[in-house]
Parts: sequence; structure tokens; C-alpha cells
Amino acid sequence: MSENKEPHVAKFVYDFTEGNKDLKDLLGGKGANLAEMTNLGLPVPPGFTITTEACKVYLDSGEEPPALRDEVSAHLDALEQRMGKKLGQADDPLLVSVRSGAKFSMPGMMDTVLNIGLSDKSVKGLAKQAGDERFAWDSYRRLIQMFGKTVLGVDGELFEEALEKAKEAKGVQVDTELDAADLKKLVTAFKKTVKTEAGRDFPQDPREQMDLAIHAVFDSWNTDRAKLYRRQERIPGDLGTAVNVCSMVFGNLGPDSGTGVAFTRDPASGHQGVYGDYLQNAQGEDVVAGIRNTVPLAELENIDKASYDQLMQIMETLENHYLDLCDIEFTIERGKLWMLQTRVGKRTAGAAFRIATQLVDQGLIDETEALQRVNGAQLAQLMFPRFDEDARAEQVGRGIAASPGAAVGKAVFDSYTAVKWSRSGEKVILVRRETNPDDLDGMIAAEGILTSRGGKTSHAAVVARGMGKTCVCGAEELEVDTKRRRMVVPGGHVVEEGDVISIDGSSGKVYLGEVPVVPSPVVEYFEGRMHPGADDADELVEAVHRMMAFADRKRRLRVRANADNAEDALRARRFGAQGIGLCRTEHMFLGDRRELVERLILADTEAEREESLKQLLPLQKRDFVELFEAMDGLPVTVRLLDPPLHEFLPDITELSVRVALAESRQEPHENELRLLQAVHRLHEQNPMLGLRGVRLGLVIPGLFTMQVRAIAEAAAERKTAKGDPRAEIMIPLVGTVQELEIVRDEADQVIAEVEAATGTRLKLAIGTMIELPRAALTAGQIAEAAEFFSFGTNDLTQTVWGFSRDDVEASFFTAYLEKGIFGVSPFETIDKDGVGSLVKSAATAGRSTRPDLKLGVCGEHGGDPESVHFFHEVGLDYVSCSPFRIPVARLEAGRAATQSEGSDHR
Repeated sequence: MSENKEPHVAKFVYDFTEGNKDLKDLLGGKGANLAEMTNLGLPVPPGFTITTEACKVYLDSGEEPPALRDEVSAHLDALEQRMGKKLGQADDPLLVSVRSGAKFSMPGMMDTVLNIGLSDKSVKGLAKQAGDERFAWDSYRRLIQMFGKTVLGVDGELFEEALEKAKEAKGVQVDTELDAADLKKLVTAFKKTVKTEAGRDFPQDPREQMDLAIHAVFDSWNTDRAKLYRRQERIPGDLGTAVNVCSMVFGNLGPDSGTGVAFTRDPASGHQGVYGDYLQNAQGEDVVAGIRNTVPLAELENIDKASYDQLMQIMETLENHYLDLCDIEFTIERGKLWMLQTRVGKRTAGAAFRIATQLVDQGLIDETEALQRVNGAQLAQLMFPRFDEDARAEQVGRGIAASPGAAVGKAVFDSYTAVKWSRSGEKVILVRRETNPDDLDGMIAAEGILTSRGGKTSHAAVVARGMGKTCVCGAEELEVDTKRRRMVVPGGHVVEEGDVISIDGSSGKVYLGEVPVVPSPVVEYFEGRMHPGADDADELVEAVHRMMAFADRKRRLRVRANADNAEDALRARRFGAQGIGLCRTEHMFLGDRRELVERLILADTEAEREESLKQLLPLQKRDFVELFEAMDGLPVTVRLLDPPLHEFLPDITELSVRVALAESRQEPHENELRLLQAVHRLHEQNPMLGLRGVRLGLVIPGLFTMQVRAIAEAAAERKTAKGDPRAEIMIPLVGTVQELEIVRDEADQVIAEVEAATGTRLKLAIGTMIELPRAALTAGQIAEAAEFFSFGTNDLTQTVWGFSRDDVEASFFTAYLEKGIFGVSPFETIDKDGVGSLVKSAATAGRSTRPDLKLGVCGEHGGDPESVHFFHEVGLDYVSCSPFRIPVARLEAGRAATQSEGSDHR
């Protein structure tokens, strides 16, 4: 029989000598790296790894694979022969650890058991062989404690309480001061606890101990804490964990033994040096548990110079081999150094950027690989101001971390006050139950926004992110009373208007009083206030500058901004925007102009309508002149009016109350009554799916043509002034090509009229927003009338899923995330299978009709790191996002372009 026809036989156990660092899917991170260190000839205690495949079979069926026991037995026999001793034998026992090890590091989330093989008999043999009775009984009590808690489900506090009582009875502070007799008594107490709580004796058979521990590690993959951690870190739930069975080495054999953790570079700053902790006469969990104070790793040179020198040499070997910061666990047993684990170390955002550039300078990696060592989420962390971690602060609530940053100011409860106080030099936090477009002025004036309702895609959150404002939403435990201008926090404390509060948009925490903030030098760099290479330039800024330069050279995707005014446009340009992908004209109609729009919508006669349009035209034109000047030479995509109709109409309840009061007082109210009748006539049950977008432009004659005329006249004025306006007109909410054709015909006519009147040739591209499923499904037809598509993924997500994004996050998204239905909100990261497939198919269909069709995205996903990679893959030309997310999108676009190149490098 030829080799390719041989039946596949699963191999569930690998010796440390058989694997390598590239087998993380199969051996988990810990097992793959133990194998790699073994291959490098480093001092790794012998052992073997049970694969993630075995774990998956166990979790799926409730039983281990039939072949697993025999494979474990064979590898255990080989280990015993190599060590010259048997597991748990009475005179000189072999002891092993059983440790978890998933593909992705999940520190502390899954289970470990040390000292397996100790029993009432073998503990005496260990004491005799080691010449240290105390050490043997200390190891035995550790086994019973860890096994009881991890394998048998005994409350760990019961063991801790017994240990504390033993120390109190002895009159000592730390467990190392307990002698052998004390520890023997503790073992007896621990065994009684196991018998009482678990309903069985602590197992004396060493193989039973090992088998039960292996099953416990498998089971720990699905503990609540492991699931929560995976959701937080977006680790798939179907990977399973490997199990590492490793011969024990002992750091608790006296002062010439110990255990420690080392980093090849400082994980906090990225600086090179000697970083880590060491603890004499201890086992590994003692360092993590913090039961005794460690000493800095540098102190090991004075304690055991030979081991220190060897460790430094190994650390250099590992960093040069892994080409990255390495996190190392080690044990010294009576002067002999053993390596227990290594992995690419977790690091702060700042350290990530510094280390990436350092490794390039050292010639260890190239620019392509460097871009894979940082990400947009880290850059976002670096851009926002943050609270001083050392400051004392009284936390009074917590909501959804909607827009990062740290904001301090006086609480105000309406936009008018926010603007008024801000103009007087006061820093304010706008506190609302929820915000709406009328609050925009107050949001702009405020240092930050706090709402008791809403989620990450609520109005407050979306607008705040667009402006780079700190925002905490959905802080439901806070009672916001806008009428009495106060907020009641848990415990009954009342925050009156003018009281200072602090909000942390990175954690969602709300504090009383002022918490000092630390500004971000990275934002100063993007704003042009700090220059790389200058004498006072921040080292971190240098690293960020270089990584951004790498990304800009590599990326294919262009990055535009969502900006509605010249100020935002100029900021976006400083941040590296290559144009505006979304100018929302509805934001131009708020404030003083709202009344004009209201009159336009409610006009009874053509004359009234024409008068409103006549007054709006010069205002719109001025907006566009300023915008085109700010973005001279770069494309500006202007979306025609798109908001739900109710946003421009008086509140029906308030208007009804005013009419009723006027009638009761017999006061004149003809105008308000007429207005109320009109509002009733136009009232919609579901405004988001009602008269908005292109529908509004078709129903209200002259509205869209007024906007097109304003755009065209502004472009003509800029060209006359020797400017280079590159306007693009976007028709919103199109569901059928006929809608687009009608509006386009009207727009073309207006543009021709402006060209004739000004003698200026205008090149104004006309396209549409793809934000309805039908538009995506008929994209080939729509492309016949569109020169570009911009995917509005906010509304597309909403209409594909049937979600109201203003409601669902607060109502049931938390449950969906906890149950694993979502790994992440589809409003944060694009749903590739549903919404993403529509984007991909629409892009393909559109370009099959019009090969030169320009494709972009202007929803919130345009600044989401994971989504940017998707948009690169499906061939879009650009992404558009809020100004403060432009650097993130630039970086991720560069990373997306180098992803395959980086994979090949590794």
C-alpha cells in the first residue's frame, strides 16, 4: 500500500525532544516552547506533552481518546528510564508537574499541579534522598493543597486558613519558618479537609494522581474564568489546551535553590537590562502568589553568580532565537539552573513600539516584521491622556468604556450650560441620560461626556470618538436628573451641577473630584507640537514616528477622515488623512439653522419652501468653501442630508403640552397648533427606516438640488481662487438604481448650470452609500449610475442584523457576549460572514459593471483594526474614520499589506 493511502493514526503525546516552536496549534504555547528550548540544548527538565487534539476529544465526548492512556504510559516509561527512577516509588520517587498550555497565553486562567507522585510512603523516600525532611513534607503539603483545590474542587480558602493557623500556632510570619514537624501536622490537616470536602481520601496511587490531574487541566479550559478571558482577548473557544507532564525540579531545597521570572527586556518600557524577580527556597507558584517578597533579578548575581551568568547567556540566546522580548520561568535546584518555560512576553503599548524599532536597529528583524509586532489597539492606548495611576481617587460608578481618555471637569446637565461655562474658561463634563444631535454644541465644549444610558454605538459614543472626546456610556447605577441638575451615585451621595468629577474612557470608571491626568506625547506628535529628532523629543514618539513611516510606505489602502467642518478637517489632515470620506451635512443644519430646516420640511406652499432653500443656500456654500480650502488637493466626499426626519422636528410631547397649556389659558396658539398637526402628519413609528436619505431628497423638492448647488458653487469659487477642490457627492440610503438615477439627473443639471454661470469646468464625482442589503445585492445595477461606492457599515450592520444600534447594546448585547453568540459586537468589528460577505459581493458586482469604480467605507468600522484588514483583503481603495482614529487606520493598513510578507518571514 502506498504511503498516501495509509490510514491516519492520531498521535496524542509528544516528547519534548520531538516538537518545536511552530507546533503551537498542536502542543500549545508552553509545550512548543519547551520542545524548542530542548532542541536548543538548554537545560529543560525531561517530559512530554499531551496534545490539544486529545483535549478536544475529551471535551467533546467526556472521555479521553482510547489510545491516550497507552501513549502516556509509553512516554512515562521512557521518562522513568531516562531519570533512573519511577513515578512515586517509595525509596527515590520520580515526581512530575502537570501544567496547562494553550496556543495563546492565558496566564493564571487554567490549572497546574506540582509534585505529583508524593504519597505517605514516597514522602519519606524523598526526604531521605534529599537529606532534607522539611523539604519533603513542604512539597507534600503543596501537592495536597493544589490537588485538592484544582482536581477535587475543594475550596482553596480552607487550605489557606489551615496554613495561617499553623503559622500563628508557631508564632511565625512566613511558611518557610515552619519546620518538618509543623508541616507533617499540616499534611494531616489537609488530608482531613480533602476527606471532608471531597468525600474521598487523597489518592495514594501516583498514576491515579497524574491521570486525574490531566483530566482537571482539560476541564479547566471551560471554567468560567477561562471563558471570560478568551472573550476578552478574542481567543477562539474551540482550540483546547495541551497538557505538559514535566519531571520536577525543586526550588524549595534551601538557600542554594529558588525560582524566578525573567524578561529579556523591560515589558513596561521596552528598555534593555536585567528585569525580573527571584525568590530563594521557593517553588514557582510562590512568586506569582506573592506570599513572600521577591528580590530583583539582579540580586541573583550576588546570591549565585554561576547560575546568574548562565541565565544571562540563555536569555540572550532565547531573544536572538525568538527575535523578540522573551518571558522566562526558571528554577535553581541546589545550584543547577533549569528552564521551565519561555514565551514571547506580553508588554505595554509603549514597550511594543520601542522594542520593535530596537530590534530593527539591531538587525534582528526587518520593517515588515516590525509592523507585525505592534497594532492599532496599542497605538490608540498611547494617544489618549490617562489618569495618574498613583493618584488617590474615589470611584462611584462604572459604565461602558465608549471613547478612551481621561477627562476632568465640572458636571453640567445640558448643552447650553456646557457651552456657557466653557466659554468662561471652565472645564466641564456633560452629563446626560443620553445625548441627541441637539447636544452637539455641548459635547464639543465639554472635556468628556457621561451618560447613564446607551452603548458603544450610541449617539454619544459615536460622536465622542469622532471628536476624540472621552466618553463613558451606560453607567446605569448613576441616577441622572437633568431637571434638578444633579446626579445621585451609589450610597446616596449627590453630585450637584458644578461639582468636579473625573471619567476614564479607557475603563469606564467614574470618580468624584479631580484625578490628575498625564498628557499623551503621541498626540502632540500627530498634532505637530512635538517633532521627532528634536533634542526634547520623547523616545516613544521617535518609535511611533518610525513605525508610522514604515506603515505608510507599505500600505495600499488610503485613509480618509469623517469630518463635518474645517476644524475637524485640518486636524484630520495633521493626523495624516488623505481626504474626507464622509462629510455629514446634517451636522451643518443644527443650532441656528435648525429652524430653517424645520420650516422647509413643514412648508405648506412652494413659496415657503423656496424661501427656506434660498436662506439655506449661502450658509451651505460657506460650509463647503471652508471645507474645500482645508482639504485643498484632497478628495472630499459630501453626503447629502441623511438623518431621520424626527431629528429636525419639534418633540411631539413637548409641543402637545405647549398647545394644551395655551388652550387651557385661552392664549393664542394658531402657529403651534398648525405645527403640531404637521408633526403628527409626519410622525413615524420607526424613523431610522422611514423618510430619510434619498427618500427625503425625492419627497422634498429642491432640498438635494440646493445642496448640490452649494457644493458646485463652493468648488467653483475655490477654483477661481486657484484652489484645487476635489468634491464628491454621495447620495445616501439608496435601495434601487432608479432612486439614484433621478437624483443624479437633477444633480447633473444643477452642476451644468453652475458651470455655465461661473465659466468654470467642474469635475464632481457622484456616487452612493451602500448601507441597505438591497443596495448591496443589486450593486451591479447601481454601479451603472454611480462613480463610487462608500459602504456605510453602521446602517448596513443594523439592517442586516435587524438591530437598532441605539437600543440593543444596552438591552441584550451583554448576554450575547457572555453566551458566546458574539465574540465582539458587530458594531465594533465587522461581521465578516454576514455584513462582510455583502460588502465583498457588492464590491465585486460593482466593479464588474464599472471597473474603475472607487470603493471605500465610512462606517465606524473604518477605524477598527481587525476590520481594516478585512477591507484590505476585499480590495477597497480607502477607509474613512474619525480624525483621532486615522493613525490607527494608517498603521493597520500597513500591517494588512505586510501580513503575508510577515508570515513568510516568520
